[in-house]
Amino acid sequence: MSENTLIRTRKFMSNRLLCRKQMVVDILHPGRCILSRNEIREKLAKTYKTSPDVVFPYGFRTQFGGGKSTGFALVYDSLDHAKKFEMKYRLARNKLVQKGRKVRKERKNKAKKVRGTKTKKSKKDS
Repeated sequence: MSENTLIRTRKFMSNRLLCRKQMVVDILHPGRCILSRNEIREKLAKTYKTSPDVVFPYGFRTQFGGGKSTGFALVYDSLDHAKKFEMKYRLARNKLVQKGRKVRKERKNKAKKVRGTKTKKSKKDS
């Protein structure tokens, strides 16, 4: 079914300071729901001749009535630049950064000590 989908990019901009290409992505998908993020990444990677690891699609909204979705995409020059400049939650979505279990538990236990006390006291402890 994905063969009848069409991906177009517009408002293309090459951002040399952040070592990436930025664009608005229009997806025409009549008769089916929107493509998954991984499918979008693979198709954009093929279009821009790069690996799917450095492609970050986000913010997709489907038009009323379906059939067309619009969002944004960032294509970095390398994986190192992506890890340096991309937001942590987007890296986690693309499984490039793993959130450590120990860090989560330490933050939880620190929050348990602070809960119910004045914030000034907790800021002095930190």
